[in-house]
Amino acid sequence: MGLFRKKNDPISDRSKALNSEIASLEAQIQKLNSKIQKEQVQPRTRSTAFPSSQNSAVQTTAGSAPVSGRDPIFESVDRKWTGTPWKPKIAPAISDDLEVGKNQFERGLRRLARIFRSPPARNPKLVSYLAAGSIKGLRPLRYEKRIARNRTIALSIILVLLLWGIYAAFVRQS
Repeated sequence: MGLFRKKNDPISDRSKALNSEIASLEAQIQKLNSKIQKEQVQPRTRSTAFPSSQNSAVQTTAGSAPVSGRDPIFESVDRKWTGTPWKPKIAPAISDDLEVGKNQFERGLRRLARIFRSPPARNPKLVSYLAAGSIKGLRPLRYEKRIARNRTIALSIILVLLLWGIYAAFVRQS
């Protein structure tokens, strides 16, 4: 009897499968990292006191592989991020003696509204997929809302009829 059983959620099933894949990949990464650590017992050292031709001779005596005499490779730098320095925003100074109790009502209303407001979505793309019904195996959110609304209306009608019947029974007895 499947009346009281919870249906399997395809999203949670998929997330469990992805989590297990992630765990197996992390285990592989750990194996490879330990393998690399075993291979690199002694770190490479480089002295800037000698030119590159003498530097390779110094490194071979230290026991590591010689470095070729190539020029260093520089990465390009994105100038958008380095162009302007970061400046913190400074809040305007508010004197307490002039504005005591001025905005307390507004602050209280904002705090009350913040309590009843739902938190922002962590994954807005997933919310849009759920709303549109783009995930296979799940109904669109508007359809689910309609079902919930119809259930609420039906239950409220049943409750009103039940209360009306109880009231009518008490009125007949009096």
